[in-house]
Amino acid sequence: MEQQALIDMICRVILDKKGMDVRVLNVRDVTAIADYFIIGTARNPRMARSISEAIDEKLGENHTTILRTEGYKEGNWILQDLGGIMIHILIPEERSRYQLDQLWSDAKVEYENRGE
Repeated sequence: MEQQALIDMICRVILDKKGMDVRVLNVRDVTAIADYFIIGTARNPRMARSISEAIDEKLGENHTTILRTEGYKEGNWILQDLGGIMIHILIPEERSRYQLDQLWSDAKVEYENRGE
């Protein structure tokens, strides 16, 4: 599956699972660790885990493997690494604390859905 199709699918899953404030950053020109960051907010750790599981399931249906997942047990900030795409699902307090959007402000915003 092509990167853009994966990004679109992941954003849909986050929104379908009631994730909020979804943003896709093209970080290709500002870091070597990934091409894209997908950042989303979950209301609480249980919701973050649910979103993470739904992403994992949908990727599996499309024969795409997550290389690494971190933070699942706590659920405050779950990172899923697909290689070229890194998915960050954070609860509101963690999103405010770490301010990934500002940290990577040099990146181009490819998609943004600020609503619920």
